[in-house]
Amino acid sequence: MDWVDRIGRRIKLRDLHVLLAVAESGSMSKASAQLAVSHPVVSKTIVQLEQSLGVRLFERSAKGVELTPYGTALLGCGIAVFDEMRQGLKRLQAIADPAAGELRIGCPEITMAGLLPIIVERFSKQYPRIQLHVQLVQTALMQFQELRERKIDLLIGRVQQSGVDDLKSEMLFTEPFLAVAGSGSKWARRRNVKLADLRNEPWVLPPYDSVPGLLILQIFQAAKLEPPRPTIVTLSGQLTVTLLTGGGFVGMLPASVSPFNRKRAGLKILPIKLPAVHTVASVVTLKTRTLSPTARLFINYARNLAPLVTL
Repeated sequence: MDWVDRIGRRIKLRDLHVLLAVAESGSMSKASAQLAVSHPVVSKTIVQLEQSLGVRLFERSAKGVELTPYGTALLGCGIAVFDEMRQGLKRLQAIADPAAGELRIGCPEITMAGLLPIIVERFSKQYPRIQLHVQLVQTALMQFQELRERKIDLLIGRVQQSGVDDLKSEMLFTEPFLAVAGSGSKWARRRNVKLADLRNEPWVLPPYDSVPGLLILQIFQAAKLEPPRPTIVTLSGQLTVTLLTGGGFVGMLPASVSPFNRKRAGLKILPIKLPAVHTVASVVTLKTRTLSPTARLFINYARNLAPLVTL
Protein backbone atom coordinates (compact mmCIF):
# COMPACT_ATOMS: atom_id res chain seq x y z
CA MET A 1 0.00 0.00 0.00
CA ASP A 2 1.51 3.33 -1.08
CA TRP A 3 1.48 5.74 1.89
CA VAL A 4 1.75 9.04 -0.02
CA ASP A 5 -0.87 8.20 -2.64
CA ARG A 6 -3.51 6.39 -0.55
CA ILE A 7 -2.99 7.64 2.98
CA GLY A 8 -1.10 10.92 3.02
CA ARG A 9 -3.26 12.54 0.36
CA ARG A 10 -6.62 10.78 0.50
CA ILE A 11 -7.48 10.02 4.11
CA LYS A 12 -8.31 13.03 6.25
CA LEU A 13 -9.05 13.44 9.95
CA ARG A 14 -12.67 14.09 9.01
CA ASP A 15 -12.83 10.61 7.42
CA LEU A 16 -11.60 9.02 10.65
CA HIS A 17 -14.15 11.07 12.59
CA VAL A 18 -16.93 9.62 10.41
CA LEU A 19 -15.51 6.11 10.84
CA LEU A 20 -15.58 6.49 14.64
CA ALA A 21 -19.17 7.73 14.59
CA VAL A 22 -20.39 4.85 12.42
CA ALA A 23 -18.55 2.27 14.51
CA GLU A 24 -19.91 3.66 17.80
CA SER A 25 -23.50 3.96 16.60
CA GLY A 26 -23.58 0.78 14.51
CA SER A 27 -25.58 2.58 11.85
CA MET A 28 -24.81 5.09 9.12
CA SER A 29 -28.14 6.84 9.62
CA LYS A 30 -27.49 7.23 13.35
CA ALA A 31 -23.97 8.45 12.62
CA SER A 32 -25.30 11.06 10.18
CA ALA A 33 -27.67 12.37 12.86
CA GLN A 34 -24.86 12.42 15.39
CA LEU A 35 -22.55 14.31 13.02
CA ALA A 36 -25.34 16.57 11.71
CA VAL A 37 -24.62 15.64 8.09
CA SER A 38 -26.68 13.79 5.51
CA HIS A 39 -26.76 10.01 5.24
CA PRO A 40 -25.29 10.05 1.69
CA VAL A 41 -22.27 12.04 2.94
CA VAL A 42 -21.54 9.44 5.63
CA SER A 43 -22.05 6.54 3.21
CA LYS A 44 -19.84 8.16 0.56
CA THR A 45 -17.07 8.82 3.09
CA ILE A 46 -16.99 5.16 4.17
CA VAL A 47 -17.04 3.92 0.57
CA GLN A 48 -14.16 6.24 -0.36
CA LEU A 49 -12.19 5.03 2.64
CA GLU A 50 -12.70 1.43 1.58
CA GLN A 51 -11.69 2.23 -1.99
CA SER A 52 -8.55 4.07 -0.86
CA LEU A 53 -7.49 1.25 1.44
CA GLY A 54 -8.61 -1.56 -0.84
CA VAL A 55 -10.40 -3.39 1.98
CA ARG A 56 -13.93 -3.63 3.36
CA LEU A 57 -14.32 -1.79 6.66
CA PHE A 58 -17.94 -2.67 7.49
CA GLU A 59 -20.30 -5.56 6.92
CA ARG A 60 -23.70 -4.15 5.95
CA SER A 61 -27.02 -5.73 6.91
CA ALA A 62 -30.63 -4.72 7.48
CA LYS A 63 -29.84 -4.35 11.19
CA GLY A 64 -26.99 -1.90 10.60
CA VAL A 65 -23.25 -2.19 10.13
CA GLU A 66 -20.52 -4.15 11.90
CA LEU A 67 -16.77 -3.65 11.75
CA THR A 68 -14.65 -6.12 9.80
CA PRO A 69 -11.15 -6.98 11.12
CA TYR A 70 -9.82 -4.27 8.77
CA GLY A 71 -12.29 -1.77 10.19
CA THR A 72 -11.35 -2.71 13.75
CA ALA A 73 -7.68 -2.12 12.98
CA LEU A 74 -8.35 1.29 11.42
CA LEU A 75 -10.69 2.19 14.28
CA GLY A 76 -7.83 1.65 16.74
CA CYS A 77 -5.69 4.04 14.71
CA GLY A 78 -8.47 6.62 14.68
CA ILE A 79 -8.98 6.41 18.44
CA ALA A 80 -5.23 6.84 18.96
CA VAL A 81 -5.04 9.81 16.57
CA PHE A 82 -7.86 11.76 18.20
CA ASP A 83 -6.68 10.86 21.68
CA GLU A 84 -3.18 12.12 20.88
CA MET A 85 -4.71 15.34 19.62
CA ARG A 86 -6.65 15.76 22.88
CA GLN A 87 -3.55 14.93 24.89
CA GLY A 88 -1.55 17.40 22.83
CA LEU A 89 -4.00 20.18 23.59
CA LYS A 90 -3.92 19.24 27.27
CA ARG A 91 -0.13 19.35 27.23
CA LEU A 92 -0.19 22.80 25.67
CA GLN A 93 -2.45 23.96 28.51
CA ALA A 94 -0.39 22.16 31.13
CA ILE A 95 2.88 23.69 29.90
CA ALA A 96 1.41 27.07 30.68
CA ASP A 97 -0.10 25.84 33.97
CA PRO A 98 0.36 22.18 35.08
CA ALA A 99 -1.84 22.86 38.14
CA ALA A 100 -4.95 23.28 35.98
CA GLY A 101 -6.91 21.08 33.61
CA GLU A 102 -8.40 17.63 34.15
CA LEU A 103 -7.32 14.05 34.69
CA ARG A 104 -9.19 10.76 34.25
CA ILE A 105 -8.26 8.10 36.81
CA GLY A 106 -9.37 4.48 36.93
CA CYS A 107 -9.16 2.29 40.01
CA PRO A 108 -10.70 -0.90 41.39
CA GLU A 109 -13.22 -0.85 44.22
CA ILE A 110 -10.72 -1.98 46.85
CA THR A 111 -8.53 1.06 46.09
CA MET A 112 -11.54 3.35 46.32
CA ALA A 113 -12.24 1.86 49.73
CA GLY A 114 -8.94 2.91 51.25
CA LEU A 115 -6.04 4.54 49.50
CA LEU A 116 -7.50 6.69 46.75
CA PRO A 117 -9.90 8.87 48.82
CA ILE A 118 -7.01 10.11 50.94
CA ILE A 119 -4.79 10.85 47.93
CA VAL A 120 -7.42 12.67 45.85
CA GLU A 121 -8.69 14.67 48.83
CA ARG A 122 -5.24 16.02 49.67
CA PHE A 123 -4.27 16.45 46.02
CA SER A 124 -7.43 18.46 45.33
CA LYS A 125 -6.76 20.74 48.29
CA GLN A 126 -3.28 21.48 46.99
CA TYR A 127 -4.34 21.74 43.32
CA PRO A 128 -7.99 22.93 43.41
CA ARG A 129 -8.05 23.89 39.71
CA ILE A 130 -7.41 20.32 38.52
CA GLN A 131 -10.63 18.41 37.90
CA LEU A 132 -10.35 14.68 38.65
CA HIS A 133 -12.64 12.15 36.97
CA VAL A 134 -12.54 8.86 38.90
CA GLN A 135 -13.93 5.73 37.26
CA LEU A 136 -14.41 2.23 38.66
CA VAL A 137 -12.44 -0.40 36.72
CA GLN A 138 -11.73 -4.09 37.21
CA THR A 139 -8.07 -5.07 37.69
CA ALA A 140 -8.26 -8.21 39.83
CA LEU A 141 -8.69 -10.29 36.67
CA MET A 142 -6.04 -8.24 34.80
CA GLN A 143 -8.54 -6.44 32.57
CA PHE A 144 -7.42 -3.04 31.28
CA GLN A 145 -9.99 -2.29 28.58
CA GLU A 146 -10.72 1.28 29.74
CA LEU A 147 -7.02 2.12 29.61
CA ARG A 148 -6.52 0.59 26.18
CA GLU A 149 -9.59 2.40 24.84
CA ARG A 150 -8.14 5.65 26.31
CA LYS A 151 -11.21 6.30 28.41
CA ILE A 152 -8.89 6.93 31.35
CA ASP A 153 -5.43 8.52 31.50
CA LEU A 154 -4.00 6.23 34.16
CA LEU A 155 -4.98 3.42 36.48
CA ILE A 156 -4.12 3.00 40.14
CA GLY A 157 -4.53 -0.43 41.66
CA ARG A 158 -2.94 -3.51 43.13
CA VAL A 159 -1.82 -5.25 39.97
CA GLN A 160 1.00 -7.63 39.21
CA GLN A 161 4.10 -6.26 37.53
CA SER A 162 3.24 -8.14 34.36
CA GLY A 163 5.09 -7.95 31.09
CA VAL A 164 2.06 -6.92 29.04
CA ASP A 165 3.50 -5.43 25.85
CA ASP A 166 1.36 -2.31 25.61
CA LEU A 167 1.25 -1.37 29.31
CA LYS A 168 3.73 0.26 31.67
CA SER A 169 3.51 -0.27 35.42
CA GLU A 170 5.18 2.01 37.98
CA MET A 171 5.20 0.82 41.58
CA LEU A 172 3.82 3.22 44.20
CA PHE A 173 4.43 1.09 47.28
CA THR A 174 4.09 -2.41 48.71
CA GLU A 175 2.01 -3.40 51.72
CA PRO A 176 1.05 -6.57 53.61
CA PHE A 177 -2.37 -8.07 54.18
CA LEU A 178 -4.06 -7.99 57.58
CA ALA A 179 -6.53 -10.44 59.07
CA VAL A 180 -9.72 -8.54 59.95
CA ALA A 181 -13.14 -9.05 61.47
CA GLY A 182 -15.98 -6.85 62.66
CA SER A 183 -15.53 -4.92 65.91
CA GLY A 184 -18.44 -6.93 67.33
CA SER A 185 -16.95 -10.29 66.37
CA LYS A 186 -15.95 -12.77 69.07
CA TRP A 187 -12.43 -12.66 67.61
CA ALA A 188 -12.17 -8.88 68.11
CA ARG A 189 -12.01 -9.35 71.90
CA ARG A 190 -9.17 -11.87 71.87
CA ARG A 191 -5.58 -10.78 72.40
CA ASN A 192 -3.95 -13.95 71.18
CA VAL A 193 -5.19 -15.32 67.87
CA LYS A 194 -3.48 -17.60 65.37
CA LEU A 195 -4.37 -18.00 61.73
CA ALA A 196 -5.03 -21.68 62.37
CA ASP A 197 -7.72 -20.70 64.91
CA LEU A 198 -9.80 -19.21 62.09
CA ARG A 199 -9.64 -22.27 59.87
CA ASN A 200 -13.28 -23.27 60.39
CA GLU A 201 -14.71 -19.76 60.52
CA PRO A 202 -16.89 -18.37 57.68
CA TRP A 203 -14.50 -16.45 55.41
CA VAL A 204 -15.20 -13.76 52.84
CA LEU A 205 -12.35 -13.74 50.30
CA PRO A 206 -11.63 -12.91 46.67
CA PRO A 207 -11.50 -15.87 44.24
CA TYR A 208 -8.21 -17.67 44.47
CA ASP A 209 -7.59 -17.28 40.73
CA SER A 210 -7.69 -13.47 40.96
CA VAL A 211 -4.68 -11.21 41.71
CA PRO A 212 -5.54 -10.63 45.41
CA GLY A 213 -6.79 -14.19 45.80
CA LEU A 214 -3.47 -15.65 44.62
CA LEU A 215 -1.61 -13.56 47.20
CA ILE A 216 -3.93 -14.67 50.00
CA LEU A 217 -3.47 -18.25 48.83
CA GLN A 218 0.29 -17.75 49.23
CA ILE A 219 -0.25 -16.57 52.82
CA PHE A 220 -1.98 -19.82 53.79
CA GLN A 221 0.60 -21.89 51.92
CA ALA A 222 3.47 -20.06 53.66
CA ALA A 223 1.76 -20.72 57.01
CA LYS A 224 1.52 -24.40 56.02
CA LEU A 225 -2.27 -24.31 56.33
CA GLU A 226 -4.93 -25.63 54.02
CA PRO A 227 -6.63 -22.58 52.44
CA PRO A 228 -10.20 -22.25 53.71
CA ARG A 229 -13.16 -22.74 51.46
CA PRO A 230 -14.69 -19.23 51.61
CA THR A 231 -18.35 -18.93 52.45
CA ILE A 232 -18.54 -15.78 50.34
CA VAL A 233 -16.34 -15.35 47.26
CA THR A 234 -16.28 -11.79 45.92
CA LEU A 235 -14.02 -9.15 44.38
CA SER A 236 -16.18 -6.38 45.84
CA GLY A 237 -14.34 -4.43 48.51
CA GLN A 238 -17.55 -2.79 49.64
CA LEU A 239 -19.34 -6.11 50.08
CA THR A 240 -16.33 -7.54 51.91
CA VAL A 241 -16.18 -4.65 54.39
CA THR A 242 -19.95 -4.75 54.93
CA LEU A 243 -19.95 -8.49 55.66
CA LEU A 244 -16.95 -8.24 57.97
CA THR A 245 -18.42 -5.40 60.01
CA GLY A 246 -21.54 -7.48 60.57
CA GLY A 247 -19.43 -9.70 62.80
CA GLY A 248 -20.23 -13.02 61.21
CA PHE A 249 -17.24 -13.31 58.89
CA VAL A 250 -13.46 -13.03 58.92
CA GLY A 251 -11.27 -12.00 56.00
CA MET A 252 -8.08 -10.37 54.78
CA LEU A 253 -7.60 -6.84 53.44
CA PRO A 254 -4.57 -4.81 52.32
CA ALA A 255 -3.02 -2.79 55.15
CA SER A 256 -4.09 0.58 53.72
CA VAL A 257 -7.74 -0.48 53.49
CA SER A 258 -8.09 -1.84 57.02
CA PRO A 259 -7.07 1.26 59.06
CA PHE A 260 -9.12 3.54 56.82
CA ASN A 261 -12.28 1.54 57.52
CA ARG A 262 -11.54 0.69 61.15
CA LYS A 263 -13.45 3.59 62.71
CA ARG A 264 -15.75 4.44 59.82
CA ALA A 265 -17.06 0.95 59.20
CA GLY A 266 -16.26 -0.84 62.47
CA LEU A 267 -13.43 -3.17 61.48
CA LYS A 268 -11.04 -4.82 63.92
CA ILE A 269 -7.51 -5.76 62.88
CA LEU A 270 -6.82 -9.13 64.44
CA PRO A 271 -3.48 -9.61 66.26
CA ILE A 272 -2.26 -12.29 63.88
CA LYS A 273 1.26 -12.24 62.47
CA LEU A 274 0.77 -13.29 58.86
CA PRO A 275 3.55 -14.52 56.56
CA ALA A 276 5.26 -11.66 54.72
CA VAL A 277 3.32 -11.69 51.46
CA HIS A 278 2.97 -8.19 50.06
CA THR A 279 0.63 -6.68 47.51
CA VAL A 280 1.90 -4.03 45.12
CA ALA A 281 0.06 -0.77 44.46
CA SER A 282 1.00 0.55 41.03
CA VAL A 283 0.22 3.21 38.45
CA VAL A 284 -0.50 1.62 35.07
CA THR A 285 -0.35 3.59 31.81
CA LEU A 286 -0.13 2.89 28.08
CA LYS A 287 3.43 2.67 26.78
CA THR A 288 2.47 4.37 23.52
CA ARG A 289 0.72 7.27 25.20
CA THR A 290 2.55 10.39 26.32
CA LEU A 291 1.40 11.46 29.77
CA SER A 292 0.42 15.08 30.31
CA PRO A 293 2.34 17.17 32.88
CA THR A 294 -0.85 17.12 34.98
CA ALA A 295 -0.87 13.31 35.00
CA ARG A 296 2.80 13.20 35.92
CA LEU A 297 2.14 15.74 38.70
CA PHE A 298 -0.55 13.46 40.16
CA ILE A 299 1.61 10.33 39.90
CA ASN A 300 4.52 11.99 41.71
CA TYR A 301 2.16 13.30 44.39
CA ALA A 302 0.61 9.85 44.89
CA ARG A 303 4.02 8.18 45.05
CA ASN A 304 5.23 10.58 47.76
CA LEU A 305 2.01 10.45 49.79
CA ALA A 306 1.10 6.76 49.58
CA PRO A 307 3.74 5.44 52.01
CA LEU A 308 2.64 8.05 54.58
CA VAL A 309 -1.06 7.22 54.52
CA THR A 310 -0.44 3.47 54.78
CA LEU A 311 1.61 3.65 57.97
